[in-house]
Amino acid sequence: MKYIETGSFPNVARKFNVMRCNQCDDAPCMKICPTSALYRADNGVVDFQDEDCIGCKSCMNACPYDALYINPETMTAHKCNMCNHRLEVGLLPSCQIVCPTEAIKIGDLDDPGSEISRIVARDDVAVRAPEQNTKPKVYYRGADQASLDPTRTAIANDGMIWADTTPSHPSIPVHAGHRPIDEEGVIARTAYTTAHHMTWKEKVSGYLVTKAVAAGVMLVAALMVLLGHADVQAAVGVVPPMVAGVFLGITGVLLVADLKQPGRFHYLLTKGNWSSWLVKGAYVLMVFGALSGLWWIGGLLDSPGLLQWLAVPTALAAAATAGYTAYLFAQCEGRDLWQTPLLLPVLLAQAVTAGGAAYAIMDVFMDVPSSDAVRWVLLAGVAATALLIGVELTSHGSRSVELAVEAMTRGRYANQFWWGGVVLGLVVPAVLVVIALVAGGGTVLAAIAGLCALAGMFAYEDSFVRAGQSVPLS
Repeated sequence: MKYIETGSFPNVARKFNVMRCNQCDDAPCMKICPTSALYRADNGVVDFQDEDCIGCKSCMNACPYDALYINPETMTAHKCNMCNHRLEVGLLPSCQIVCPTEAIKIGDLDDPGSEISRIVARDDVAVRAPEQNTKPKVYYRGADQASLDPTRTAIANDGMIWADTTPSHPSIPVHAGHRPIDEEGVIARTAYTTAHHMTWKEKVSGYLVTKAVAAGVMLVAALMVLLGHADVQAAVGVVPPMVAGVFLGITGVLLVADLKQPGRFHYLLTKGNWSSWLVKGAYVLMVFGALSGLWWIGGLLDSPGLLQWLAVPTALAAAATAGYTAYLFAQCEGRDLWQTPLLLPVLLAQAVTAGGAAYAIMDVFMDVPSSDAVRWVLLAGVAATALLIGVELTSHGSRSVELAVEAMTRGRYANQFWWGGVVLGLVVPAVLVVIALVAGGGTVLAAIAGLCALAGMFAYEDSFVRAGQSVPLS
């Protein structure tokens, strides 16, 4: 239940709305669920199966209505399922039964003669977030958009008894050009709501970096082979796949550790839903791991011919490893910031940066062929990343995108983004690499540049992941 207050004294009103699962026809939570724990029952209800849920929380980011949550007792995703256990035996949902004013009505929208179909046909009704195109089936009669769109109202934070909010639930920043006034000119604020919780945090941010390192080091190794260095056993044949294997392992650990039901991680393979990019990504990682293993064997056998044969498929698998998360984030339809078409090229540019950084660090401990080429790769990755991020931040999007960018660049994540992601991750590495290229030598400088680039990459990704989830959806 959400309360908003509209108007100014003495002409004020308090309005109430139920925030619930919208039983979408095109339900993004079902598409992204990796084990089909969220499914459509025979009667059309989007229901859930506790026994199949791995607690990945992807459904919570996919839902544009903030309808899902993790049940602290079962550690699985739950939501309103319209009391489907009652519907299946011919009973009405509990909320409709107990409502004393019949404010809640549930029925068959496919039957044009049903009461609910007549209400929808003749009355002024609205749905939440229609721009998401999920075809929601919860209609609000007589509700103004100030109560349905959480980005249109400021959040009360004045110690009122009804203000159940936290600082993490953002208000509308006036300096961003937004005011707590909806499109009809109605002054409104949210007086009672629930705290806004973040689902994906540092583990997901770290996973983006670790798999970038794994993919990037093999991309540069494949480049070395194409440059004619397939016969360099240590720096091309043996060490790169070992580095990739270690960081691929860390990636897997981070993914499993982020699950609320980590013991069920194997359900991704045994009960996989192929519409989910979590499942597709798991297979991408396995293919990349297998090719990296074959590369390592070729390096141990000192077989340049095998490395030459593996160079192109390994490079393609590395690019897929770096980039598939763009498609996973695209399935998180509730997070508008993550819907940018630039996310895929950003992830690929970061993989190039991470590969150049890994090789620059390796250059301190072993003879790396074409050291200048490695530095140019690192510089090119940093420059491409900076360009893409600049374009991304100056592009215009929805109100939710603007609020997320505001949080990332001027709000609570601004220091992390500018000092960590931009200065440490982009400016410092670029300067150090240029000095190393101009001065000649500069192995240590290039290695420091690589370390800074990786640390800054985490700072940027963490601010991006968190800012995307900072905008309230209900």
